[in-house]
This record gives sequence, C-alpha cells and structure tokens, in this order.
Amino acid sequence: MVTRDGTTSRRRLTLAGQVLLLQLAVVAAVLIVVAVISFRQSTAAFTDQRGSAMRSVAEYLAGGEVVRTAIDDPSATRTLAPFVERAVALSGATDVLVTDPQGVVIASAEPAEVGTSVDLGESRVREGRGWSGDLVRDGRRSVTAHAPVISEDGTVVGIAVAAQAYPSWWDRVADSSTDLALYLGLGALLGGLGTWAVARLLKRRTRGLAGGEIATLADHRYALLHSIREGVVAVDNAGIVTVMNDAARRLLNVGGDPVGRPISSVGLDPELTALIAGDAEARDAVVLTGDRVLVVNRRAASSRGLGIGSVTTMRDRTDVVEVEQQLSSNLSISDALRAQTHEFANRLHTISGLVELGEYDELASLLGTLTRERAVLDTSLRDAVHDPAVAALLAAKVSQAAEAGLDLRIDESSRLPALDAELAADLTTVLGNLVDNAVDACRSGAGSEVVVRVNVADGTIEVVVSDDGPGVPDEIAGSIFSRGYSTKSEVLGGRGIGLPLVRLIATRRGGSATLDDGGPGATFRVRLPRGDAA
Repeated sequence: MVTRDGTTSRRRLTLAGQVLLLQLAVVAAVLIVVAVISFRQSTAAFTDQRGSAMRSVAEYLAGGEVVRTAIDDPSATRTLAPFVERAVALSGATDVLVTDPQGVVIASAEPAEVGTSVDLGESRVREGRGWSGDLVRDGRRSVTAHAPVISEDGTVVGIAVAAQAYPSWWDRVADSSTDLALYLGLGALLGGLGTWAVARLLKRRTRGLAGGEIATLADHRYALLHSIREGVVAVDNAGIVTVMNDAARRLLNVGGDPVGRPISSVGLDPELTALIAGDAEARDAVVLTGDRVLVVNRRAASSRGLGIGSVTTMRDRTDVVEVEQQLSSNLSISDALRAQTHEFANRLHTISGLVELGEYDELASLLGTLTRERAVLDTSLRDAVHDPAVAALLAAKVSQAAEAGLDLRIDESSRLPALDAELAADLTTVLGNLVDNAVDACRSGAGSEVVVRVNVADGTIEVVVSDDGPGVPDEIAGSIFSRGYSTKSEVLGGRGIGLPLVRLIATRRGGSATLDDGGPGATFRVRLPRGDAA
C-alpha cells in the first residue's frame, strides 16, 4: 500500500482476517484428528471382527475328529491338507495351519510352509488354552488365533492356527474413503461457514481494525481517561463500576481499584451513590462529598439502541463555590450600601424640608435620634468586632435587615479580634449564609429579631446566629446541612449549598456546624479553630 508521502507500507491483516485464518487452521487440525481417529477406529473394528472369526476357524479346525485322530500319522500332511484348504476358503483367512505342540507346521494351505516353525508369541495354547492376538509372520502383522488339538486322553497333541493379515493403510483408507470423505467434507463445510460468519461479525464489531490498532486505541483510551482532570465514573445496568479514572478516585477519595465492584460498596456518600446509580440524568448538579464541592453531570450510555449503563463526570468546584459565596456576601454589602444611600438621601430630603419650613426644633430632634442610632451601631461593632471585613459585613447585614423590617442585633458579649485574610474570608462566608438564612426565615413576621454572637475562646471562634422565626421542622432538621435543601434558589450560591458549605468550611478547618435543639426559632452554632485550613 502506498502512503501519502509516497512510501510503501505493508497492509496489516485485520483482526477479523487473523481470526479467520486461525479458525481455519483449527478446523483443519480438527479434521486431521478426526481422520486419524476414524482410521484407528477402523483398525480396531478390523481387529475385533477378524479376531473373532479367526478364533472360530481355529476352534473348528482343532475340534474336528479327523484332525484329532490323524495329527500323529506320518501321512498327516496329506490327510489334513483338504481340511485346511476348506477352512481358508470358508473364512477368507490369510493362513490356516496345523502344527505339533512345538509349533512345527504339519499341514498348511501352502505346502512350502510344512516343516517350518511358527512363532507362538505369548500364547499359552500348549497349556490347553485358546488364544488370540496380533503376531508378525513373514514381516506382516496379522490377527492370529490359536486353539489346542486335544487327544482323547486330554493331552495337547497339536495346535490349530488361523491368521488374517492386516490390510495396508492405503487399502484401509480406500475402504473407508467414501464415508470418511463425506464426513470430513461436511465438517469442513460447516467449520468454514461458521468461521466465515464469526469473521464477518468480528469485522463489524471491530470496524475492520487490525489487532495492533485495537490495542493502540485501548492504550490511548486508558491514557486519556486517566490523564484528564475531570473525574469519570461509568457503571453498567447492574450498578457495577466499569470505569473510574484517577481524577474520580482522587475527588471521591477512593482507594484501590473499584472496577468490577458495585458502586454501593465503594464507600461514597449515599446521595452521590444514588445519583451515579440512578435512572435520572443530572446536569450541573452540585454535590458536597467529604471536603469537596463537586459539579456532577450524569448521562445514560447506550450502544446500538440498547442501554449499557451510565457515565458520570464530575469537576471540583470547591474554590469556585467559596468564591461565589464570598461574592454573594460582597453583593449583599453592596446592596446594603445602596439601601443606606437611598435611606440617607431620604433623610437629607427630610432635613432639607424641615429647614425650609423653619421647623428647627423638629430638625434637632431628628438629628439627635439619627446620631444616637448610628453611634450605638458604630460603638457596638467597634467594641465587639475588630476585623474590618467581618465588621463591614455585619454593618451591611444590619441595614439589610432594617430594610426588611427586622432587627439585627450584635450580642453585647461578642468579641472578635482582627483575623488573617483567609480566616476572615471563611468567617464572612459562614456569617453571610447564616444571617441570610435567619433574615429569610423571619421576613414573614413583623418585629422579628436576629441575634449574632461572635466570640473567641481557647483558640476557637464560635459563631452563634439565632432568630425568633418559625424554626426548623423536626422532619428536615437532619437534612438541612445536605445539598438540596434551600428556600432561596434564585440567589447566587443557592441551589441548597449554603448550609452545606458552612459545614464544609467548618469541617475542613477541624470545627463543626450544628443546629441547637429547643427554643423558639432556630439557633445555628459554628466553631472554627484559628489554625490554618486543613
């Protein structure tokens, strides 16, 4: 075959072609074995049939009255010759002999054999026992039978011998050639047709590729699956893992080789196991497992219209989701600043109107009230929270809650020093989610209050956010930290990952996130060690 660059290359035989040649060779070998077995069976049948006939001839000859009485006469050769010739004619034997007890021929169908010795082999005919078996006489192997000639006094006076020479192998093949050719031809035809059908099926299944090309494709597939950063998990219809690449094992923290095991026995979170082994397709589903936030996509897999399982891909979005949550906190601060700007503009208009109307006493009272409110908030935040990022977040949340008609209060016992940037970012994410949840829970109740307490004790930051809203129903109290429980799917970072992310941040830092039992409303408690993130 000539390639594009002008060089010639030998076309490799396809895998189907290789299988065809191999199967034809196997069929040929089977046919040869069958022919050999048939030949041996033909030989065994000849031995059984002719051996029985030779025994009958030898026993008939040895039991004749004339043979028993005339064997000792000097004229025995002439007397017994007609009996020997008749036995040969009736049985088709090659040799029929009568010998003395020592094996010297007395009578034979061939006069030249009279006086010669016969090899009795392992025969015990001298002991008065008949015998049959194979012996070589004059270079030819024969089926031979011996029968003792016993006198009236019970002594062995001679031996009757009948032998049938084996036909040559060519004669045996010629005799069975018709049947053998029929059976071998039929076997070759069926074997060839079956081999051709298998080769065509294999060619369709392998797209006409050579064995080396298939091996190369398999190597490339393996290298591709295990080199990409996106996790890939494939299961069959029974939920057995067929593929799990290195990225998926790392993301799911799976040790060993899970291929061939049920997905339920790999040790994944029940929610993720149900998603991978389920029937419904998933698109950009957010799953929290261990200390990671994964974005999962699942699609059913099929071949030629038949379902063969499913393929699930996953990406690590822990950092992205945390950035989204921090961005959500920053957006809420921006919204609060816009609300404050609007509120300040309204107050400035009020002050301006009072000045124009000359209501100076009312103006002084309003300014005093506004000053006291701002001073109280600034003082409480300045005295309690020394970290600027957390203080800014709380100030924004206070304004946001006021706009919603709620009272957000910083507990007087709160004390928080300045923190490093990473811990402050995690803390603002935690506080932002907890306060947003509390404010959303209290929106329907006029005059509701949300209380935030932040303290540091024994190197651990404790955040407590409580509200006097409707609380968390008992039936969902165990699932609120799981992905999927959300009342604000329309906001950035929603889709039920707010509280799970809070627990994820706490767990990754070696802390905890819990819902306290009892009391009106809901109280969430988060502990964050001040050490480095795990």
